[in-house]
Amino acid sequence: MRRRDFIKTTGAVVAGAVILPNISFGSQSSKNVVIIGAGISGLAAAYKLKQSGVNVTLIEARNRIGGRIFTHKFSEENLTCELGAEWVGKSHTRLIELCKEFGLELQNHQFETHLILNGEYSKSGGWDFSPGWKQKYENLLNHFNSLQDGSEEKNNFDKLDWWRFLVNQGIPEKDLELKELLDSTDFGESIRQVSAYAGIAEYAESSEKNEMDYHIKGGNSRIIFKLADAVGKENIILKTKVEKVEQKNNGVIVYCDNGNKYEADNVICTAPTFSLLKINWQPALPKDYLDALNELQYARIIKTSVLFSERFWKDESLDMITETLPHYFFHSTKNQDGNKGILTSYAVGDRAYVLSKMNEQKKINEICKALKPAFGDIEKYAEHAVNYYWGADAFTQGAYAIYNKHQWLDVREVLNKNNGLVYFAGEHLADWQGFMEGAINSGEDAADKILNS
Repeated sequence: MRRRDFIKTTGAVVAGAVILPNISFGSQSSKNVVIIGAGISGLAAAYKLKQSGVNVTLIEARNRIGGRIFTHKFSEENLTCELGAEWVGKSHTRLIELCKEFGLELQNHQFETHLILNGEYSKSGGWDFSPGWKQKYENLLNHFNSLQDGSEEKNNFDKLDWWRFLVNQGIPEKDLELKELLDSTDFGESIRQVSAYAGIAEYAESSEKNEMDYHIKGGNSRIIFKLADAVGKENIILKTKVEKVEQKNNGVIVYCDNGNKYEADNVICTAPTFSLLKINWQPALPKDYLDALNELQYARIIKTSVLFSERFWKDESLDMITETLPHYFFHSTKNQDGNKGILTSYAVGDRAYVLSKMNEQKKINEICKALKPAFGDIEKYAEHAVNYYWGADAFTQGAYAIYNKHQWLDVREVLNKNNGLVYFAGEHLADWQGFMEGAINSGEDAADKILNS
């Protein structure tokens, strides 16, 4: 059983409010379910439930649907970039199925990685890990995949961090520096803060490009709008915070900050831990659940997309890892027609925080300075920049969950448990954690539990 199967064995939209009628719980022929959160996890859960004849109401605190899927359009140029979720992987079967169902085209979003290290530029193919480490690393991944789930050897990976594991395997110093730069972009913080179980499983079970394979033509938000249409926009309530969830008389009552309340047979909560902890749960969540919520951290990530007057990089499949403040770059307008183009900086951890404190021009300066060893003076091409710092997002305080040592096999299992008639979902609970696919899987799993209860 692979990591992605583990979860299965463990526990702009119209904002008009349609309040569910007062019901006698259990007396209706069709269930009523309230879903907290209208990101892709909540929408996927709602879509599955509605297909089974369940009445759904989604309550969203933001003024938009989509959550951490957030497409930005440079309208005059008709070019888009993603300020949130970016990639659809080859292994993301459910998301690919939904795209086919809704007639959404997936475009190649793979890149060939260039490198700037110690101020020196190396083109794609001009740098690599040492041959000895490459072979040893491949053997480590194969060995991990050969281990039985639940075995002591496999579980021991969760007892140390990914950086320490690599050091213990004798990785050469330069290779370790490259792994730190590359892998930290996958987890959103330093690999010293990532469970070795989460780290090795990420690479042992992913596609060749580590699930950085496709992108939805026209922007990833299109899947959000399609799901919302299928669920029914009249069933989605925006700009409304859930303050209290009370279970009584074989049902659930959801109280909101605008004074409205909603009665249902079940609730699915897809809120990230920061928002989930702000809800008054009656009865209270178990102590082990609260402890797990307080333990789990989210990654600090800032995406800064710069519109350039021309695509000076001359490579549609350009991405680049650097040791600079902007950290990692990729070409956001691959497969988008036009003379102008967008390069996006993807910075994590402390780098993200420092960049977040800069104004637009200073961010552009930092990005152009970082790229100078490869392309020379390019600031003259920069026209405009947009950014989003997820570390300060009012509802998440981070981009996605980051599982530290002793957490992948413990914290996740605790957080996957339902609390009576309330079920939980979201990318932080998913096997494909940190991906749209995982959020979908988690939402649908919660819907299945209700349908089978």
